[in-house]
Amino acid sequence: MRSLFSWGWPLAAACMALAPGCQARQAPKAPTVPTVPTVHTVYAAGDIAWCEKKPALLSDANDTAKLVERGLAASRDASVLLLGDNVYQRGTAREFHDCYQPTWGRFKARTWPSPGNHEYATPGAKGYFDYFGNAAGIGYYSVELGAWHVISLNSNLSGAAQQAQLAWLEKDLAGSRTRCTLAYWHHPLYSSGWHGSIAVMRPAWALLYEAGAELVLSGHDHIYERFLPQDANGKLDEERGIRQFVVGTGGAYYTPFKFPIENSKVRDNSRFGVLKLVLREDSYTWEFLEASYDGFPNGQQADRGEGKCH
Repeated sequence: MRSLFSWGWPLAAACMALAPGCQARQAPKAPTVPTVPTVHTVYAAGDIAWCEKKPALLSDANDTAKLVERGLAASRDASVLLLGDNVYQRGTAREFHDCYQPTWGRFKARTWPSPGNHEYATPGAKGYFDYFGNAAGIGYYSVELGAWHVISLNSNLSGAAQQAQLAWLEKDLAGSRTRCTLAYWHHPLYSSGWHGSIAVMRPAWALLYEAGAELVLSGHDHIYERFLPQDANGKLDEERGIRQFVVGTGGAYYTPFKFPIENSKVRDNSRFGVLKLVLREDSYTWEFLEASYDGFPNGQQADRGEGKCH
């Protein structure tokens, strides 16, 4: 027997003619499918909360936290990416409670973390995993933010654990259907800073490059540095290369540069702040936001620019 809904207007006409009190039932409306915002803003930094010389609310991490809070308040479609060494010196539960929570912990619910080497000063990075819970995944994971595929990786792994992460990354990239991809982890593949370039994530970069990823963010050196798009071997590739930012400016302390390496475009270790990225369907803009001016001239304007997805 056919359902009443499939009969359409003849049933309604019969109802009106035969029974004046009858009300014809209307066909149900199609469910409303929520639209996914195509523009998403992220605020990113690493090397953040350090409370050895100042209490949390007087620290430089509190200044950068205020900057992020203003941005999050201005848009519901905004998130925070942590680039590791999120609290000093050992990433203990107490340090997360006393130093990170009063500052960047204020927007924990909108934060996507990655671990640094200081978190692993506590065995197994237990303080980190306990504090962030499910958001930390197993140390690496991916999420969709707006129209972008965003991947958090763990640059502290080695041996079989690193191989497992690479196998997961290859499968994750193969399953992604977005045009634009961003990845982030703690130790930079390229850096002109004191720690320099660290090769442990070169295989991950190669997988990202082959998949057509756009951006990689890292910390570790307490500097801001932007590179021209490169492949996994440091070769300039304006067409398919990945643009890397080092943003170790979350509030801990400054570290020096050694000497500029090839394809380094912008370098600054004179201010704390965060990188703001506006991620669109086929493009992105970047801007380094300074947390607070210390009264001394920086010698250059804060970095900003734009790029297209591959």
